Parts: sequence; structure tokens; C-alpha cells
Amino acid sequence: MKTTIEILKKIPAFTTLSDNSLEMIKAITIERNYRRGAIIFMEGDPGEGFYFIKSGKVKIFKTAPDGRELIYALLGEGDIFAEVTLFNDMNYPASAEVLEDTSLGMIRNADLEKLIMDHSDIALRIIKVLSKKLFTSQQKVKELALGDTYMRTAQVLLKLIREHGEESAGGLELKLGLSRQELANMIGTARETVSRALSQFKKEGSIDISGKRIVIKDIEKLRSWIQ
Repeated sequence: MKTTIEILKKIPAFTTLSDNSLEMIKAITIERNYRRGAIIFMEGDPGEGFYFIKSGKVKIFKTAPDGRELIYALLGEGDIFAEVTLFNDMNYPASAEVLEDTSLGMIRNADLEKLIMDHSDIALRIIKVLSKKLFTSQQKVKELALGDTYMRTAQVLLKLIREHGEESAGGLELKLGLSRQELANMIGTARETVSRALSQFKKEGSIDISGKRIVIKDIEKLRSWIQ
């Protein structure tokens, strides 16, 4: 496992900070460990701070009125989440669940606000990363509104394989073991619709599917769905 300082250096908000600034942030960081399946916070809980992942994986999701789960992101080592609560007196807008045994660093908003009162460089970096996150979220909303299911399915598969794929004999294998329903939740559509898209991709030779195992065989052919 990497040290807290090593992880802090990888967080976009802190990348260009001096070692002295990083040490100050480390001093206000609280380490928390969770077992697989644990809930870090639920949508609507008071937003007391943000987190970064030292090791493990975390799922960010919302629950629709009909009980369906909409997955916003699957995060791994070095990723930051819940930063939307920074400088805002608000509740967490989504829930966070641990997908495997995970070690997190948590920084309370009150502690960070106190620190940056005297360190404007830290504040500037945080503002920049929040702006980037907002742009990404807006793009996702646009894609969900305008793109068809096949295009969105291809986009999600490419994103997942880029972040969580591993080389295998048949190509790039997605190691998350997602069910059809979980994949549908990420895309924002029905399980049956995603199954049809995956079947089409398999038929054309873009991917290979066996249960929860997904292997990208021809990444360029899959990319053609979003071009």
C-alpha cells in the first residue's frame, strides 16, 4: 500500500503542492478502513468531508424512487470522491459502498477550510479539480440525454476497460465481475436493453462474454459505435 503522501500527490487537487503543504494536509487526514459491502455514507447524510482511496474500490450510486440503483462511478486507488460537499453546507447527493476491502483517507471540510485560510495555493488547486469534475458530470448528462443505448454501452465499456481492464489471452478483460443489472444501472437503461447491446457487440466480434466475464477483443470496432 502506498503512503498517504504518495496518494495525496496523485490527487489532482494536490498534485502541485509543496511537500510542506502535503504534510499539513496529511496531518488533518483521518484514515478509515472498511470491509467489502460496507456503506461509507448514504445519500442524504450530512456532508462532513471528502475522501480519497488509498487501496480498494468504491462504488458511488443513487437509488431511484422505484428502487433501481444508478451507478455514477466505480473508483480505485488515488481517486477522490464526495468533494462536492467542499465549502457547502449540504448533504451527500449520492451513496458510497465498498466493493472490496478498502482503506480511505478522509479530510473533514471544517479542518480543510481552517487550513486553507492561510494557504491560498491549496484552495486554488481544489477549485480547479472541482471545475473539471463539474464538466465531466455535464458531459455525462448530455450523453445520457442524446446518445442511444448502444453508443452509451460502448462508452461505459471503454471507460471501464481503460480504468479496470487487464491484459488476458483473448484481449482486455474487465475484472470487476459486473452483472447485467449493474451495467444497466451505470448506463441508465434496462437490463434487457443492455443485454441486446452486448449480444450485438459479441456477434460483430467486438467483445466476448461469458457470465460476468467481459473481454474486449476489438477495441477499435467498439469505439466505432461512439464516433
